[in-house]
Amino acid sequence: MAELTTLARPYAKAAFGEAHQHGSIDSWGESLAFAGALAADRDMQQVLAHPELTGAEKVAVLCDCFSDPVTEPFRNFLTILSDNRRLLLLPQVAALFQALRAEQDRTVDVTLTSPYELSDEQQQKLKEALAKRLDRQVSLTADSDESLIGGLVIRAGDTVIDASVRGRLNRLSETLLGS
Repeated sequence: MAELTTLARPYAKAAFGEAHQHGSIDSWGESLAFAGALAADRDMQQVLAHPELTGAEKVAVLCDCFSDPVTEPFRNFLTILSDNRRLLLLPQVAALFQALRAEQDRTVDVTLTSPYELSDEQQQKLKEALAKRLDRQVSLTADSDESLIGGLVIRAGDTVIDASVRGRLNRLSETLLGS
């Protein structure tokens, strides 16, 4: 997976640069998200990997799946991916594009897991505290998992803060067994 992300990164940066330069980040984001979802489909993967189809035909198949006409710059981007045999990287390109967009917008998606359902007031307080600590706007998703016993697990991008009782018990067990 890391290798695919590495291969997709320059394409995502190029797409983001093009979108940013022309003020079309929203439309590029939507188009990439849709194209990424298409390319993640098992049947579409077979079409995109089919050796008898030309790159232009593969791009045409993708573009025909869109309900609105595909913009010329986006079609050109798909053609570049096709010429370099990278159409199957579209899901990773779309994810990296969204990460670049979130970085520019200074936003972060946070998943908060607790052993019980949190009230709206508790969620709001945690959201404000995380926004202050991370220096970003926070989009909070709250889940519950009774196996945590108590405490919280917070996932913000690549950062995981495990302040759950289960997590502490696991670390204590590892320490005791490791000694």
